[in-house]
Amino acid sequence: MKKFDKERLLLGLAAPLLAIVASFLITALVLAATGKEPFSAFGIMFDYGIKSDSQVYIINKATTYYLAGLAVAIGFRMNLFNIGVDGQYRLAAFFAAALGGALTLPGIVQIPLIIVAAMLVGAMWAGIAGVLKVTRGVSEVVSTIMLNMIATAIIGYLLQPGRLGHLDQAGTKVSTTPLPESSRFFDIPTTPDPIWGFLVIAVIAGVAYWFTLSRTRFGFDLRTVGQSDTAAAASGVNVKKMVVTSMLISGAMAGLIGMPTLLNDSYEYSGDFPVGIGFTGIAIALLGRNHPIGIALGAILWGFLERGTGKLEFEGYDKEIVGVMQGVIVLSVVIAYEVVRRYGLKRQQRQVGEKLAAQARSNDKTEVSA
Repeated sequence: MKKFDKERLLLGLAAPLLAIVASFLITALVLAATGKEPFSAFGIMFDYGIKSDSQVYIINKATTYYLAGLAVAIGFRMNLFNIGVDGQYRLAAFFAAALGGALTLPGIVQIPLIIVAAMLVGAMWAGIAGVLKVTRGVSEVVSTIMLNMIATAIIGYLLQPGRLGHLDQAGTKVSTTPLPESSRFFDIPTTPDPIWGFLVIAVIAGVAYWFTLSRTRFGFDLRTVGQSDTAAAASGVNVKKMVVTSMLISGAMAGLIGMPTLLNDSYEYSGDFPVGIGFTGIAIALLGRNHPIGIALGAILWGFLERGTGKLEFEGYDKEIVGVMQGVIVLSVVIAYEVVRRYGLKRQQRQVGEKLAAQARSNDKTEVSA
């Protein structure tokens, strides 16, 4: 058993190391092909990324990306591809912002109310895809893509003066009514900029995700359905109920994605509210292998790449290089883990075969001796 555990640990370390080496080499080749010095670029990114203001930026970005990764990972563990996380979090943030701007309550009441409202909207929007899948057999990929487009249309329609939109004093920006002071989430004082206090909620969400999937019957059933829905049904699990429930939970988690920006930064929803984070969450969930710690590391890495490559633009590097680097890293991680997984499986099969052969030889010798 000790030998097996050591081999398993080595295989677990081999995958990320292989991914890092592969992504480093491929990115270096891409930089060299554009006529740039790879090692100089990496040095610029590292030096800029470790500055104090960059660290705060990375942590704040990673908070949002981490929540997005968790929302996607819940679906992945169920073998569901919730590609609609982007629409779910934007619609949730919009209605939560509209609700918060319309109320003036004590912060201890208003802030939880805004968060709960966002989670409910996200859950209901994701639940539509879950219901369509179990009742009509509609693929969650197709339905969530359509729901993303519908969410964009709903926000565009309602975010207008005279509806839920509010025109600022300069007459140049339309947004929801700004949140009152009581709706602003606390900050963690750091220099030169504060860390968003919603980091605490993100940590709690990660712990809840780990505990639910690893230490509860519901989590066991969810993982079982994700691995084999027929086997789960044979063991008495209501597969359709699990599909809908998982989509609801994934949507509720997606509802939290926009809260760090809304409650710690913008305090309103406008046309420049961050978009595309749901798709970033897909990449981060893949990077983290659906594990809460892995997702956290993936979110930090993503924030670091964005910060570092932003500096590269001022040094004459093409801004598109960030997309290339992110894509290379994701592909390297996915391929590396699959290669290591297949190698580990073949190694286990070979070990089992050797043990069976040794047992057969031992039995033959025993029969001859008798």
